[in-house]
Amino acid sequence: MQAEYSGKKSAEADFGILQKARLIEYRKPTQAIVRLEKPSNIVRARELGYKAKQGIIVVRVRIRKGSGTKTRPNRGRRPKRMGVEKLTRKQSIQGMAEGRASSKYPNLEVLNSYWVGEDGRHKYYEVILVDPSHPSICADKDLNWISWGNHRGRAERGLTSAGLKSRSSVRQKAGR
Repeated sequence: MQAEYSGKKSAEADFGILQKARLIEYRKPTQAIVRLEKPSNIVRARELGYKAKQGIIVVRVRIRKGSGTKTRPNRGRRPKRMGVEKLTRKQSIQGMAEGRASSKYPNLEVLNSYWVGEDGRHKYYEVILVDPSHPSICADKDLNWISWGNHRGRAERGLTSAGLKSRSSVRQKAGR
């Protein structure tokens, strides 16, 4: 007979079951970028600026795990110096997910993104996208800054939170 847990233990166990079921659902679509009706983690999305209004959409992006891949040179070096394994990219996987969502929806701007899950092959991020030309966004005092011209292409220029993290780490390593 299995003992029942009360309080925190059962809530954690329920969350694990829920997360596993969600990951199974995330694997089903064949496309890597899926538009959602609402965020799966509404609290986190609101922390990052999401509002349930016209002009704001949420997409889930599936992206591969692991470091970068590089073709193996076929001569001229010993294996240690080939530089095939343990490659670390300048941009994080979350930054790559934001860039892919931005290229899929070119008329929208990336506001922010957050992690929603990962399995053995992929990581899943939800990216919040905003339409800068929508009247409800232009009238919103919290979000109308994104319609200014200097915020065009935020994800490509590394101006989202994930992009800033990768850019600041490069600056610190260079000693600037």
